[in-house]
Amino acid sequence: MEKLSSAAVVPQLLRNIIIAVVVFADESLLQISGNSKLLEKLRVFLVTCFLFFLRSLPSVVSFANPNSKKKKTKNKMLVISDCEESGIGRAIWQLLSAMNEIPVSSRKYQVVRSLAERLIDENHGENSIALFDLNRRVLNASFRTTLSRLEAAVERNSNRRDIGEPVRRGLNRVVRAAVRAVGDGFIGWGGEETADQTAETSEKLAAELLWLAEKMAVYGFVDEAVEKWASASNLASLALSSEPRLQCSLVQISALLFKEAKDIKEGREEEGEEAKLREIKKKMLISWIPLLCRASNGADKPVLRSAERADLEKVLEKMISELNEEEQERVLSLWLHHYTHCSSSDWPDLNDSYVRWCHSSRQLLLLRHSSHISP
Repeated sequence: MEKLSSAAVVPQLLRNIIIAVVVFADESLLQISGNSKLLEKLRVFLVTCFLFFLRSLPSVVSFANPNSKKKKTKNKMLVISDCEESGIGRAIWQLLSAMNEIPVSSRKYQVVRSLAERLIDENHGENSIALFDLNRRVLNASFRTTLSRLEAAVERNSNRRDIGEPVRRGLNRVVRAAVRAVGDGFIGWGGEETADQTAETSEKLAAELLWLAEKMAVYGFVDEAVEKWASASNLASLALSSEPRLQCSLVQISALLFKEAKDIKEGREEEGEEAKLREIKKKMLISWIPLLCRASNGADKPVLRSAERADLEKVLEKMISELNEEEQERVLSLWLHHYTHCSSSDWPDLNDSYVRWCHSSRQLLLLRHSSHISP
């Protein structure tokens, strides 16, 4: 996962600072203006200029960093090239892309999703290696794209929360004052999604990601989804402070992919493949165990049924047992931290794994000690 560059961080920081300064200035002008029409007009003028600047800031950033747009276009072309060798591939890719874009409240959403599912299922029913490979490439590409969009949406929502509620309330008042003065030319601020819209987008993308993962698991090519999910450490970190409904979907995706990861090509004999698979499992455990500990109760009811929880605990125990001593310590220390600091949940219960690791560590110490004192 690429780290945020300074070019991406600075505009966001600048924007937050300007918002705070303008809100403070607006409150000061509001206090001293009283019944003065001149000061009130000055206040409205400053607010309008501020909103104009806020709207233009994204385009300024894009101009200052032209590689960003080129990179997005290049990535999009690379994804499309995975599916463009046949008409049926392009059709399924177009439907899956449209599914990302259409609001779930639209009646056309279910039409597009059903048609995509029908074409994918018909490909699978043909028992053709070429169509199997086509489904694999299209669904893998869609999973990568949806995961990237989900992480971006969750990060946007997190950045909004970082502004702080007092500043947000002040900013909303500033915007309302400007709208009353200049009419309906401004919708929201900066023409962006509101926090509620971003949360809804995140939940929708997470639901679509779960649907894609389920399809890939059924058709037998879930390997890349597991690898991508294991590498999504930034999303996993952001998820700890996300909305409960989004956390529920992410727990469901994690539960599915943990179970699939356990069975991926067990007994790989190719050189380096076993080590690669163990590394993927380790990354997956480190990234997603904290969320399992903190979000398993869900918003209104437990995310997983009792039997599903028990099964997933066994999967986690097996995956942990396949790691070496140091890797087990890292995973189990992380689990213990989040398990003990979340009073609302007592799952996943990995006490047996922790005790086994402690016993193994003790025996290793005794073995080393005896080797030192033996003649």
